[in-house]
Amino acid sequence: MFKNAVQLFEIFGFKLKVDPSWLLIAALIVWSLSTSYFPQALPGGTATFYTVLGIIAMLGMFASLILHELSHSLVARSFGLKVGGITLFIFGGVAELEEEPHDPKSEFLIAIAGPLMSFALAALFYVASSMASGGTVPSLTGAVFGYLALINLVLALFNMIPAFPLDGGRMLRAVIWGVTQDLLRATKIASRLGSAFGLFLMLTGAFAVFAGGGIGGFWQILIGFFILNASNGSYQNLLVKSALRGKTAASLMSDQVHTVDADTSVADLVDNIMLRHGVSFVPVVAGDVLIGYADTAAVRSIDKANWPSMPVADIMQAVRADHTVAPDAPLNAVFKRMASSSRRKLMVVEGQRLVGVISLSDLMHHLAVEQEIGTRFSSED
Repeated sequence: MFKNAVQLFEIFGFKLKVDPSWLLIAALIVWSLSTSYFPQALPGGTATFYTVLGIIAMLGMFASLILHELSHSLVARSFGLKVGGITLFIFGGVAELEEEPHDPKSEFLIAIAGPLMSFALAALFYVASSMASGGTVPSLTGAVFGYLALINLVLALFNMIPAFPLDGGRMLRAVIWGVTQDLLRATKIASRLGSAFGLFLMLTGAFAVFAGGGIGGFWQILIGFFILNASNGSYQNLLVKSALRGKTAASLMSDQVHTVDADTSVADLVDNIMLRHGVSFVPVVAGDVLIGYADTAAVRSIDKANWPSMPVADIMQAVRADHTVAPDAPLNAVFKRMASSSRRKLMVVEGQRLVGVISLSDLMHHLAVEQEIGTRFSSED
């Protein structure tokens, strides 16, 4: 999801990463605090003074977000779930769970852990701000703590909104899941509420922009757009996982595969296999042993005049682990692997012997049929 995220450090075994988009929101927070909040709270200071306070407060928010997501991660780990790490990005932070919670109880407790942490931080910073309310130096810390109390309260309340995939939406999904005992149905309902909330934010943000709301309206539109896409994407991802659950690469692979020997000429490869059978990807074998593959991109890289004299061995890509998959590999893992890379075909290999080829188009066609059948069933219920 966050291919450009940079790892900063590990905390309790979780990798903490920051997406470059976080730099934008960090800069906006510092700018807003140094030009508005701190000049009003502490009049008479210099621009440098306010900027330094803005940076300190931004780092406090940074730490608060980490603690919010860390609470999700620690509770998830206590239920035996794998967490890929914690990533901060332009819209906040996310604990990257590698699998869905196993039951409604774990889902609810994982979801509520973040807001509870933010409420606790808000209370802690409020008390600290109140204690530092007197004198010149204490007023500085009081202003910073006051901001952190407010921002943690806002973070907790916003996340409690029952709109998936916000924490409140996940809590709602857990409740519906517990009542219906159907995770897919619960996700569908919660994601629809999330989509509706995202559209609401976008519409009200647009009205704010036309009414002169400025950057606040644009920011609201962006947040609404993110929630809309995230809610729809979460439901679609669960549909994919449900459709592929319990199936392996062997169940969906094409076992009628056209292959070519390494010493065959490129001209024969093109005329007798690619053009005749309409294939763009051809495994290369030596007897029963898979040694690589040739595709149309490799053919195009060679001058056509050299095709009759050049063997396929000269243009093929040697077989590597990232080109192949075992017959018993779960389809969910195969799909995830293809979706996260540019590779659209994988050779299914048993030992060194080619047994089939599985492609992204095979998976997408299978998912389309599964969804069509599922839609028919749901319409009859």
